[in-house]
Amino acid sequence: MRVLVTGHHGYLGSVLTPMLQAAGHEVTGLDTDLYADCLLGPAPAEVPTLRLDLRDVLPEHCAGFDAVCHLAALCNDPIGNLDPELTYDVNHRATLRLAMAAKAARVSRFLFSSSCSLYGAGLDDRPLTEDAGFAPVTPYGDSKVRAEQGLTELADDDFSPVFLRNATAYGFSPRLRGDLVVNDLTAHALLTGEVRLLSDGSAWRPLVHAEDICAAFLALLDAPREVVHGRAYNVGLSTENYLIRDVAELVAEIVDGSTVTFAGGASADARNYRVDCDRIAAEVPGFQPRWTVRKGIEELVEAYQRHGLALADFTGDRHQRLRRIQALRSAGRIDAALRWRDSQGRPATTGGAEGTGRAEGAAA
Repeated sequence: MRVLVTGHHGYLGSVLTPMLQAAGHEVTGLDTDLYADCLLGPAPAEVPTLRLDLRDVLPEHCAGFDAVCHLAALCNDPIGNLDPELTYDVNHRATLRLAMAAKAARVSRFLFSSSCSLYGAGLDDRPLTEDAGFAPVTPYGDSKVRAEQGLTELADDDFSPVFLRNATAYGFSPRLRGDLVVNDLTAHALLTGEVRLLSDGSAWRPLVHAEDICAAFLALLDAPREVVHGRAYNVGLSTENYLIRDVAELVAEIVDGSTVTFAGGASADARNYRVDCDRIAAEVPGFQPRWTVRKGIEELVEAYQRHGLALADFTGDRHQRLRRIQALRSAGRIDAALRWRDSQGRPATTGGAEGTGRAEGAAA
């Protein structure tokens, strides 16, 4: 297929794009490059890149593609809380704009990177299926709910959205995110000897490796339309739900010499849920997740050591997404709406496409 991947220079996109190419797909990326320089190790090979703002996509930009893998978003709760209205603008309204452009261009399949964050606060202790009610506790989670609802309204015989409700991601990527719980705990254990919890660790969280999320995208590209049309899937394994304190203990077990500690005043996390991933296992047999949290921690330790991860880089604006946004704003490189500025502080010119170009504009 010819596949457009939005956010291809992000944490997941840097893993998905090479996997799509290895499977024989022809990939074009769309990204703002807010995080293009946030590398740990070599960058993935470049692909043709659309240079435009996600919020400015037109049907002509989607012409000729068979599918869209839509990853681009303001990617976590701290960034979402920084400016909730901007989060809705990018994660909700720009998603629907992209979908309408894709539909007008006769793109048949639209795979949306949603999130289990839309479950927010589980109403009881049972694992949640895709039919559970939504209870988001942050603008990020709520923006995913609204995007799914809007995409459902666009679905018809010619336009087929599918919703990947990813569990909390972890694992190595060339554009590492340090603000993900397993990645964070493992780095601090290795670099400081402390597996430091900011909460009391009592919350449940489903966890899934970045490669397994990308494997789900590949499987859903190949799945029969009549099976997956308009369907939501919890992406992960039902056995990979963890109490955060148990993740911390597992990290301490694997990283020699590290111990679990709690930040002063640590309290319960409002985001507390387990999910049931049996639907994707039953309906999409091509999805075969390979990772467990234990294997992922071991992978991270090896990758951090191999690439010489330093604490200053991990805790600074290279691998912490919110700090990256704040640093770009403070330097005048982006404005309050996350649009790039030129050297004179004017809006940067966007639009067009090129083989390895830097995309500039909205958050991806």
